[in-house]
Amino acid sequence: RPTQAVCIPAIHLHMTAATMQVSQKDFEKAQEQLKLLKKDPGNETKLKLYALFKQATEGPCNAPKPGMLDFVKKAKWDAWNSLGNLSQDDARQKYAEFVSSLVSAESASQKKEASPEEGRHDGYETLIVTTKNNMTKITFNRPDRKNAINHQMYREIIKALEEAGKNDSTIAVITGNGDYYSSGNDLGNFTNVQPGEMEKMAKDGAVLLKEFVGHFIDFPKPLIAVVNGPAIGICVTVLGLCDLVYASDRATFHTPFSQLGQSAEGCSSYLFPKMMGLAKASEMLLFNKKLTAAEACAQGLVTEVFPDSSFQKEVWARLEAYASLPKNSLAVSKQLLRSMDKEKLHAVNSRECEVLTERWLSDECINAIVSFFQKKSKL
Repeated sequence: RPTQAVCIPAIHLHMTAATMQVSQKDFEKAQEQLKLLKKDPGNETKLKLYALFKQATEGPCNAPKPGMLDFVKKAKWDAWNSLGNLSQDDARQKYAEFVSSLVSAESASQKKEASPEEGRHDGYETLIVTTKNNMTKITFNRPDRKNAINHQMYREIIKALEEAGKNDSTIAVITGNGDYYSSGNDLGNFTNVQPGEMEKMAKDGAVLLKEFVGHFIDFPKPLIAVVNGPAIGICVTVLGLCDLVYASDRATFHTPFSQLGQSAEGCSSYLFPKMMGLAKASEMLLFNKKLTAAEACAQGLVTEVFPDSSFQKEVWARLEAYASLPKNSLAVSKQLLRSMDKEKLHAVNSRECEVLTERWLSDECINAIVSFFQKKSKL
């Protein structure tokens, strides 16, 4: 199990005070509870658990600092070292409390899932996919990770788009569960890679990304994004391939590619200048400008912005009306609108993925990602 990687066997310390004995008992109980978690809690959570465990059993960080390119060991070292002089008793207590919060959150999630939504599709772990009233709804469902897109989620979105393209629904809608629409590419995709596997990771990642974006390009029905909160990276760039984009006024749009030593994807290098003009697109894609919902709407990326207080009610009522329109008429009209650009978009997607492969293997990109995790560990 993914969580067991951080569960190093406990060192049974001699306890004298009753309060310390209770703390040790809770600590050992928490280790057993952690093994019962059914879902991978994510890399950030596992790093925090690892650090608290090491602090609880060994005290402050006493290991030599790993090399810069050993991402996994370095991330673990940084997490442990960030705890400073936190006492072992306090670390045990914090570990037990943190595990308890994870177990409670998963239990609540399981109770919610026990009453499946009408029309829900089986076979998804990172998404909720439903088809009801002629509408297929694809919901990013990693709210604890701000709906960051890991490799599994990429594949499940591809699968969901394939199903939605072939079923009897009239339209398809993409949205997010929780406060975020999506925080984009899960940088955990990079942290589990050993230095000798970098080239394979880059090539495999480019193949997956090309297929992912290709499914947006080829989607045969109206595809609508309902952006409920902040959107970052790949989930922003593919908005240009959607037919409508509705956003809450609390949504933001950010493509920090150069900040991470990377480059544009999702056909944004072609579509964003067409939508916004070259200067505004450059501000976003080259210089990492974060747009408010109102700015994104003014620049043509977003169709309409709604007050967050009425966002869900207004948008879904409108989408239900769209879903009642003649299905074939909508599909044929979409093809007319998109057919002139389709070949060009596939060529752009291929070129963007080639450039990204080179970027991912560059020292500049590797150093930028290492720097990103160092800053994050200090927060």
